[in-house]
Amino acid sequence: MGDVLAGIHATWEFEPDAVLIRFERGIRAPKLYQALRERRIPHEALASVTLSPGRRGTVVLHAVPRAGADPLMEAAAGQLKDACDPYRLVLPAERETLAEYYCDELRARLGTDAAEPADRYLVAAPEGPLQFKAYDGKATFDDGQVTFRWFWTGASSAKWKAGDQTFSVRELAGVEWRSPDVFDGYLRLRRRGHAGDVQPAQADQDPAAVVFGLGYGPVHESLPFAAAVLAAVRDAGAAPVPVHAAVTAGRDPAVIAERIRHLGELYQAGLVTDEEFAAKKAQLLAEL
Repeated sequence: MGDVLAGIHATWEFEPDAVLIRFERGIRAPKLYQALRERRIPHEALASVTLSPGRRGTVVLHAVPRAGADPLMEAAAGQLKDACDPYRLVLPAERETLAEYYCDELRARLGTDAAEPADRYLVAAPEGPLQFKAYDGKATFDDGQVTFRWFWTGASSAKWKAGDQTFSVRELAGVEWRSPDVFDGYLRLRRRGHAGDVQPAQADQDPAAVVFGLGYGPVHESLPFAAAVLAAVRDAGAAPVPVHAAVTAGRDPAVIAERIRHLGELYQAGLVTDEEFAAKKAQLLAEL
């Protein structure tokens, strides 16, 4: 195709075998877009393409990646808000006819296996080195290693006792990312040979995890980080653990009491509102 379709906060350039997405870096653009800058999406990485009405006189061209084709979307596991979805191109309604043309063109280029999961990552992961500040520590990924360095103001006694942690991607089985847009967000490394019932159920007690909070571990920093680690794990020869298969904590009263204690610490630090504190505490008490 070789043409360019400019939308709101992004531009799609149509190559013979891929779509090159360049993201706007202005202050109005989603921060995840600014962090990603640009991504090349091969046609073989796509499962479907749709065009639908948007809000306030817009239309949305939406490409859906195949399962397992993009480490970023695999790490996100359906938790991204529409406004941050890098596969959505929002256009003024007057460009609907042009958008419909490109939608049809992309559909015609989908492979016969578009509905099947990909057996390898077809979209490149964000490049390192990467780092971000979580509530309880600083996470760094560089040269095939993930390092967690704890903050005395946020880390639990269990993490202080364990000390700062460094993990080679060769000893990891996968990554679990829970969005910081929810109350108990975190990034957890799944280690080979450590079943879910062996690692601590709560991320704030697990030396292989960092927890998020208000202003800590934002999506545009922690999600590219998780995607880069996930891709490195696969490159190292491991089959990544599905990131959406989060381990459900047991109803151990001691575990729930510890979660309530941690919730109280976040509340005292001003990281959760009165409403969030009351709702989460009630939820935890209901699990007893």
